[in-house]
Amino acid sequence: MNIPNHPRRAWLARALGCAAAAAWPARPAQANELKLGAPAPPLVLHTIDGRRIATRDLLGQVVLVNFWATWCPPCIDEMPQLSAYAASRAAQGLQVLGFCLDDAANLGQVRALAASLPYPVGLLGSAWAGGYGRIWRCPVNFVIDRAGRLAHDGWNDATATPWSGAQFARVVDPVLRRHEPRRDAPL
Repeated sequence: MNIPNHPRRAWLARALGCAAAAAWPARPAQANELKLGAPAPPLVLHTIDGRRIATRDLLGQVVLVNFWATWCPPCIDEMPQLSAYAASRAAQGLQVLGFCLDDAANLGQVRALAASLPYPVGLLGSAWAGGYGRIWRCPVNFVIDRAGRLAHDGWNDATATPWSGAQFARVVDPVLRRHEPRRDAPL
């Protein structure tokens, strides 16, 4: 009697799959691996006006990373508060980076909104934001301190969205008041 070898093939396929998964390079940090006080995952904003701004190049400044979308009413509600806050704290070293979740088909709408903002905006390109994980809700804000460490994890934010001016001040002002030496500065 000839016994089909399907179970052996299935076992071999699973074994090869496990071996391939073990050999695959480690995945980038997931959002649940974000740690306050640890180095913030790097991000690069490709602005709609053609600039490239990397969070690693902003050491010495406090960086507020804002994920938003034109189709998100809370995001639109938050923009005036964030814009006013960003403009009032720029001289203290605050840099806001706006990552828009819209796709390129909505670039005209993104440009129209971005024209009124005092901070750079770019399209994220996908829902995946590296070490910040998949952006599954918006708006969501993260704060990076002057030394490049994560100072606020938006995924663990207990406040309601959108943030108010008072919430921006409560979360970001203490980080702005800390004047830590730059990593590349001699101690």
